[in-house]
Amino acid sequence: MKPIIVIFGIVVAAFGGVIAYRALFLEPSAAVVITNTEIRELPNYTRVMGGIGLVIAGAAIAFFTAIRKK
Repeated sequence: MKPIIVIFGIVVAAFGGVIAYRALFLEPSAAVVITNTEIRELPNYTRVMGGIGLVIAGAAIAFFTAIRKK
């Protein structure tokens, strides 16, 4: 049962990394800020933070399941 939970944690972390990467670098911008000097495009930070949260949760699941407990 332990290896299945470790693999599940790794898969969740990888899925979160994909979501965060796509939201930051690949998908169209969520907002555009126009000032007098420049035009900036902002990513969807809700998806970025959700992806990072999945990375942290998946890594925690995998790590705490993999370590030995007495």
